[in-house]
Amino acid sequence: MTNAFALAIGVGTKNSKGDWLEVFYPQPLLNPAAALIDAAKSALGYEEGNVALDVDGGELEAFAAALDSADPLQAALARACTESEKPVVVTILAADEQATSTPEVYLKLHLLSHRLVKPHGLNLAGMFGLLPNVAWTNKGAVDLDELPAAQLEARLNGDLLSVNSVDKFPRMTDYVVPKGVRIAHTARVRLGAYIGEGTTIMHEGFVNFNAGTLGVSMVEGRISAGVVVGDGSDLGGGCSTMGTLSGGGNIIISVGEKCLLGANAGIGIPLGDRCTVEAGLYITAGTKIQVLDDQKNVVEVVKGRDLAGKSDLLFRRDSITGAVQCVTNKSAIQLNEELHANN
Repeated sequence: MTNAFALAIGVGTKNSKGDWLEVFYPQPLLNPAAALIDAAKSALGYEEGNVALDVDGGELEAFAAALDSADPLQAALARACTESEKPVVVTILAADEQATSTPEVYLKLHLLSHRLVKPHGLNLAGMFGLLPNVAWTNKGAVDLDELPAAQLEARLNGDLLSVNSVDKFPRMTDYVVPKGVRIAHTARVRLGAYIGEGTTIMHEGFVNFNAGTLGVSMVEGRISAGVVVGDGSDLGGGCSTMGTLSGGGNIIISVGEKCLLGANAGIGIPLGDRCTVEAGLYITAGTKIQVLDDQKNVVEVVKGRDLAGKSDLLFRRDSITGAVQCVTNKSAIQLNEELHANN
């Protein structure tokens, strides 16, 4: 009996050269039972390691027979794919290592959007080089070099090939629609986003891959790559979170529970729980911030990075002086002790 990290049966698209453009995995498995890996060894010739096995109808039927007792749902999926007109792949990840193929990357993106793994829980190194830039159309993925011919063919047949986007990532909802969410504009949520149950994403909301919400949130702003938003937090219209790919920094930006980012606000530092950033204010690691006591007196001036991850903070801008200020429901002395505890 052999254990593995993930396994999935997928149906996808290849270009005329036989290169994978995308893969749809309807039922990905995290930590599949050892019996499924043994079935892949006996029916598909799987040996070891991380692989994407192109399979035909006969191999799928043999795989389904081997799966009947171990996992009837996967067996049914394998049989349903035996008559597929599109290429079918069985992808097995023995370990969460750097991907070496497009089907492997797509499986990891599915694991995130199926809520099987949380953001930052997967090795996504090298993924961009394995994701082809694709024309996402009303007829599915089309290789960019083959797009003009496909457009002409559609016109000659009295049809229209509509190009919805040109990108490495497709929209999540063409692959996964998580339970209990509302998404007003589906093109603004990429595959690989993690959308917690109870989250509402309005028309201006955006969620990148390896990012998302962990619970009930209202998203009317931008959740950039790598940013995780805690339960009960709201992102106001047009607000922004700096992604881990931005600015060359290595700070992982996050938003704690029950936070509020006002309209057109932004953060380049992680927030603790119950924090508020007033509308229009952007806080970065280098922003000079006045810390106020309960009498609204300035007791210290710190940089944004000094307040990273601290809870119960209100960030605002003085409407007369323009100074960025921080007010807390803790005493200024308590906050000061926290800031200097590790000095």
